[in-house]
Amino acid sequence: MQVISSEILAEARGASVTLCTLGLALGASLWATGWLAHRFWIVLLTTASGGMLGLFSGREWGLQPLLAALLLAIAAGILALALVRVLAFLAGGLAAVLFLRSWLPAWNETLLPFLAGGLVGVLLFRVWTMALTSLAGAVVMAYSGLCLLDRLNRVDAPALAERMPLWLNVAVASVAVAGIVLQFALDRWRCRRRWQRLELERWREERARGGWLRSRWHGGEQAYREAG
Repeated sequence: MQVISSEILAEARGASVTLCTLGLALGASLWATGWLAHRFWIVLLTTASGGMLGLFSGREWGLQPLLAALLLAIAAGILALALVRVLAFLAGGLAAVLFLRSWLPAWNETLLPFLAGGLVGVLLFRVWTMALTSLAGAVVMAYSGLCLLDRLNRVDAPALAERMPLWLNVAVASVAVAGIVLQFALDRWRCRRRWQRLELERWREERARGGWLRSRWHGGEQAYREAG
């Protein structure tokens, strides 16, 4: 299975330096904050996918492409968080089917791996989201980086993808694994910070409550002494 396609690089090699840089920034953001901002990424990608679908197939439905793209983008963005588990199921099932088709071409059964992959994607939602966003970010960074180097006349990106497909696959997989580790570390750091903040708020409440009780006790003791 070739992750970096020379045909796609041949079509995208004419992209501008600004577009390649934006692709690198977008891929790096998705690679590093896939789980921390997964709601944002899910809504963004679903909205963009709905808009692209409406733009290319609006005339087939008897609508203006821009109107169809706008309506589908709004509908997809609103329903994205409500259907996030369904999207995880579909993504897990599709990934399982593609994996089996790549490594076991003689395997003709598709329903069983689709259901198994979908269930794994739902049950391991956090891990699957980290893996999917990290891999997607690594692929986007790879394509953007190769197109940028090709634009700067540093390498011939399509020829490089044809000569070294295995090494490019290993590089993308290594970056994806590093992204999963980074997302786990950031998630633990966020949980630790949240726990520390809750502990600090609880300590402040207990301190305020203890101060109020001490003031009531000392006030009552003073009144008793004055009365005596």
